[in-house]
Amino acid sequence: MRRAGPRLLGEALGEAVARAAPATALARIQARWPELAGEAICAEATPVAERGGTLTIECRSAVWAAELELLGPDLLRRLNEALGPVGHPPLTRLRVQATGGR
Repeated sequence: MRRAGPRLLGEALGEAVARAAPATALARIQARWPELAGEAICAEATPVAERGGTLTIECRSAVWAAELELLGPDLLRRLNEALGPVGHPPLTRLRVQATGGR
């Protein structure tokens, strides 16, 4: 039998990170946040907590917090569709808070 060559470092690290991540809804959301929220939202907002179906998102400004309040229903739908029912109840609410200036 021929021995396979060494794996790419990126593949090995990706697998290690996936195994090390906690099996929580928040960890799953954070891992896919850039893909699901989009580049603009991802640059300004970060999911920081999940409890009882409520996802808390911190925004860099009050303007982005207000924008996410408006986008909330669509964002919740996308998150629930992407994460599926496995391992957590569906998200039902976004709690958005500004951590920076206006």
